[in-house]
Amino acid sequence: MERRRVGRSGLRVSELGLGTMAWGRDTDEIDAAEQVRDFLDAGGTLVDTAASYADGDSERVIGTLLSGKVGRHELVLATKAGIRAESRPDGGPGRVVDASRGALLDSLDESLVRMGTDHVDLFLVACPDPNTSLEETCNALRIAVTSGRARYVGLSNHPGWATARTATLLEPDVGLAAVELEYSLLQRGVERDVLPAADALGAGLLAWSPLGRGVLTGKYRRAIPADSRAAGSQAGFVQPYLEGPATDVVEAVATAAEGLGRAPGEVALAWLLEREGIASAIVGARTPAQLRSSLEAVSLDLPYEVHAALDDVSAPDIGYPERW
Repeated sequence: MERRRVGRSGLRVSELGLGTMAWGRDTDEIDAAEQVRDFLDAGGTLVDTAASYADGDSERVIGTLLSGKVGRHELVLATKAGIRAESRPDGGPGRVVDASRGALLDSLDESLVRMGTDHVDLFLVACPDPNTSLEETCNALRIAVTSGRARYVGLSNHPGWATARTATLLEPDVGLAAVELEYSLLQRGVERDVLPAADALGAGLLAWSPLGRGVLTGKYRRAIPADSRAAGSQAGFVQPYLEGPATDVVEAVATAAEGLGRAPGEVALAWLLEREGIASAIVGARTPAQLRSSLEAVSLDLPYEVHAALDDVSAPDIGYPERW
């Protein structure tokens, strides 16, 4: 598997990253261990998690693996902070966005304890916090690096203007290494301003949900499988990609896959890995079998005609002021 430089930083990651949002919830420790073994055998290095995944259980599973099954030096660990669980007034589960200095640094310390390591390779702010200034958030990121708890820092799910402002605030000593956003044939919104901004600022893009929340695997073309996310509590997460223009994109991917003798998911990932500015595509498999299918994508070079056709069918609407 190819190792790619993250922007203009010194951080290098595998072109496919291993997402762990399902670990500790839908994926148990045994399956997680098998995923890591397969991932490392294929040349993978980047493992992406967050303090909020499964209320910290995702990081705990990683900690268990690092306690004897996997060497810390084998992994490039990325985690996110800025979202915490909190009960709603009605007693139900809720979440609070908090990118304040105290919240970010406390979360990072707790993540390090759960994973049993003294540092992460990449520390990301999970999403924008309208109640905290970027100056304060950046101060926390600077402390994370200068204290040795994080080697590099970045943003997740932030717009282009916030990316540019953060990069400016972190200059010249710390720098903004990475941005992590949803990017796939079904979601190309990053191309409007975040991707050009990241490129100009020297930050690398980590793409989450590169398989369009699982829809680009083609498994929803005929029906909704009973064991899929769309049939369970995450139905609302998948639903936007099950109708409208997305169906044309899915069919185009399926047609291309049939012609190439490959799986639709492999074609979708191969398209993304060939895009400019992509440091890594993070695949979040629930099972070892799902991961093994995604790993096959690194061996696929799409013919120019196929790549161009997929570009056309999935092209986002870009107008003023991004295009003058």
